[in-house]
Amino acid sequence: MAASKAQRQHRVAQYLTDHGIGSQQQLVELLAGDGIAATQATVSRDLEDLGAIKVRIPGGTTVYAIPELPTDQLAPSDHLRRVLSEWVVQVDRSSDLIVLRTPPGSAHVVASALDRAGLELLLGTVAGDDTLLAIAVQDSGRALAEFLHRTAGL
Repeated sequence: MAASKAQRQHRVAQYLTDHGIGSQQQLVELLAGDGIAATQATVSRDLEDLGAIKVRIPGGTTVYAIPELPTDQLAPSDHLRRVLSEWVVQVDRSSDLIVLRTPPGSAHVVASALDRAGLELLLGTVAGDDTLLAIAVQDSGRALAEFLHRTAGL
C-alpha cells in the first residue's frame, strides 16, 4: 500500500500507543506487516516529527511515547506544576545555568514540559537520563531557579 506521510505517521502514533515499541526496527517491521514500506531513516524522521521520546517503563526497559501535548502547543501552568512536582527532586544553579535532577529516565519529560511552557526566562533545555540543564536568558538564572524550585514544591 502506498501510504501518505500523514497516514504512515498516524499508524506510527497508533503503534506507540498500542504496543511497547523500543526500537525503530520494530516500527519498520510493524509497518511492513501492514503493507507499508518504510526505511529506518523514514521511521526516525516520523518519530522526530511526532515529537516521540523514549520513556522508561516498569522493569527498566525504554519505549517510544508521544508526549501529551503537541510540540507546538504551550503547556498550561497546571501541567508544568504537576510535571515539576512529580519529577523534579533537586534544583541547583550556577549563574544562568540551572541543573534539575529527576528519577532515572525522567529528565526528558521535565525538559519537554519546560520547553513547551513558554517561560520568558528560559532559553531552552538539554536533557539526559536523570539530569537536565535549563538555560536562562542572560542574568535571569536566579529568578528562573527560584521559580523552578518553588513550582516543584522543593
